[in-house]
Amino acid sequence: MNPKIDQKDINNAAWAACDTFRGVVDPAQYKDYILVMLFVKYISDVWKDHYEVYRKQYGDDDVRIRRKLERERFVLPVVELKHPETGEVEDRFLADFYSLYERRSAANIGELINIVLDHIEETNKAKLEGVFRNIDFNSEANLGKTKDRNRRLKLLLEDFNKPQLDMSPRRVSEDVIGNTYIYLIERFAADAGKKAGEFYTPHMISKLVALLGAPKPGNRVCDPACGSGGLLIEAAREVGDRNFALFGMESNGSTWALARMNMFLHGFDSARIEWCDTLTSPALVENDRLMKFDVVVANPPFSLDKWGADEAESDRYNRFWRGVPPKSKGDWAFISHMVEAALEKEGRVSVVVPHGVLFRGAAEGRIRQKMIEENLLDAVIGLPGNLFTTTSIPVAILVFDRSREKGGANQDRKDVLFVDASRDYLPGKNQNALSDDHIRKIMETVRGRQEMEKYAHVAPFDEIKENDFNLNIPRYVDTFEEEAEIDIDAVQQEIDQLEKELVEVRAKMAVMLKEIER
Repeated sequence: MNPKIDQKDINNAAWAACDTFRGVVDPAQYKDYILVMLFVKYISDVWKDHYEVYRKQYGDDDVRIRRKLERERFVLPVVELKHPETGEVEDRFLADFYSLYERRSAANIGELINIVLDHIEETNKAKLEGVFRNIDFNSEANLGKTKDRNRRLKLLLEDFNKPQLDMSPRRVSEDVIGNTYIYLIERFAADAGKKAGEFYTPHMISKLVALLGAPKPGNRVCDPACGSGGLLIEAAREVGDRNFALFGMESNGSTWALARMNMFLHGFDSARIEWCDTLTSPALVENDRLMKFDVVVANPPFSLDKWGADEAESDRYNRFWRGVPPKSKGDWAFISHMVEAALEKEGRVSVVVPHGVLFRGAAEGRIRQKMIEENLLDAVIGLPGNLFTTTSIPVAILVFDRSREKGGANQDRKDVLFVDASRDYLPGKNQNALSDDHIRKIMETVRGRQEMEKYAHVAPFDEIKENDFNLNIPRYVDTFEEEAEIDIDAVQQEIDQLEKELVEVRAKMAVMLKEIER
């Protein structure tokens, strides 16, 4: 019998495996070890499960079994360890989790894990090339000196060998494994604090950005600052079927590797995630031109300094023809890239930005004005503060719609919807959050382009022009609340009553003190 594993049980077991590293290794680092081990355990369990199926089907016909296994989604090779001088084979084993578990007490277990990862990557080069290059299980700097490192790695292997982490296909679905991966990333982000911004966007914000991007069946969806890929996963879920193509770019090598594994664990093997600097050397190009997408979504780094302004004037893809954003603030550089990467007359862009993007002047103001004059801006949604682990500032989401261009389906739409959702949130101890109801309210307002007192306003072009193309939300949505009138007489009566009660309390205290003194 192979009972199904509950989502909660696998989540808890995977999170408990982190205990080995807590207090010793920074969460921003140990997440890589945990998530890589989860991935290796998953592909090992699938391989083991399928091997058992083929063994029952073909008996001792090893040739047929091997041919079947060679067609697996991920092929696990055999490792041969040879003596450095004689060249004789000293050990031979399958490059999988269970071989490592059997050798968990080896003096060189960190080195053995690295060897297995190298063999898996080399054998599955088309899919996994580079995915493990930034992870070192034999690192003294990250995992401690040999004795401590070996003890931690032994405990890690034992934790992942627990029944709750048996991820064979007959026990757990791909959705459950993908959900566990995202669950771990969320927990790591909470522990990592400001460093979480490199790899994580809170789930509900990703969901809202994906909904605003409105991906449909058949769409190509891109996130040019994809982190660990959570926003792309949300966009995929919104499509409703498997008819889509996912693309992403990420500049941090470790985070890029997490995104690649995230795609595999969700079954999106064909997703193309590139390791590159989006602003200076984008890799999603074809025929020396930017690739075009139906939907472009992102939560790029806020006000990125030294983003590549010096090279932007001569950008080979002409992304910054409206103007070059300032060197110290790359917000409009990301927006410019996203708009240019969206399909002409069709593409849609949804991007998270700090509020300064809405009103800062100089070069940013000129770029903003040109995009509004081109009729590209569709909506501005203001969100509450303290939604991110990385910053407490309130943020906004800008939606650009290239179908509003001349010749597009929405070319007659000349207004911009402003939504002030900054007061709608679930307060938390350290961080606020959006609920499904908050997101539903925003989306109903956006889809209906509804006027709503103190919440939403549809501003015509002339109104925005009168405001010098400043998009600061309070200029368009009046949220001022008049203070209730104060009844001076009633307040005075209350003060008189309180003073009378205070006199009585003091008299009683004086009597009690005298009794105590006796």
